[in-house]
Amino acid sequence: MLRYRFTAEEFHRMAEAGILPEDARVELVEGEIVTMSPVGKRHMAAVKRLMDLLFPLQQARKALLQVQDPLRLSPESEPQPDLTLLSYRENFYRDKVPEAEDALLVIEVADTSLDYDLTVKLPLYAKAGIPEVWVVDLVRDRVHVFRQPTGEGYGQREILEESELEILGLKIPVREVLP
Repeated sequence: MLRYRFTAEEFHRMAEAGILPEDARVELVEGEIVTMSPVGKRHMAAVKRLMDLLFPLQQARKALLQVQDPLRLSPESEPQPDLTLLSYRENFYRDKVPEAEDALLVIEVADTSLDYDLTVKLPLYAKAGIPEVWVVDLVRDRVHVFRQPTGEGYGQREILEESELEILGLKIPVREVLP
């Protein structure tokens, strides 16, 4: 059976035409429209905590913090990571959807979506050249850290339960990331 694969542009036109409800929790992954996992209280708390911890980078104009908004990885993939740290722009990306080369860090918070985040989304991020990805595992209270994208995956992988995460000179204790 053949499937029709959508481009990001077609995906946006569908939303603009009302085919996709404005509040639909969907993202475009390799041309397919995928329903996103429901968000629980612990997930929401973790995202808010991360926003608070990373906000100093935005205040210092080192980066922009994007929360659950699209990130264009390719013409066929536009996931909505829980958080994306973007290169700072004075216009706050007013004229375009941020793209892979704009991303400094992508963060996925996983309670029920860990397998999907690691096996589907992580390879997309590596292929797009996202320099660093954190997957916050709320089930096991740890953070998976991926650096050095190779196109096939990441050259550096760590699983942290203690110690610190660091991005753009900001150090964050792993325990502070977990709600």
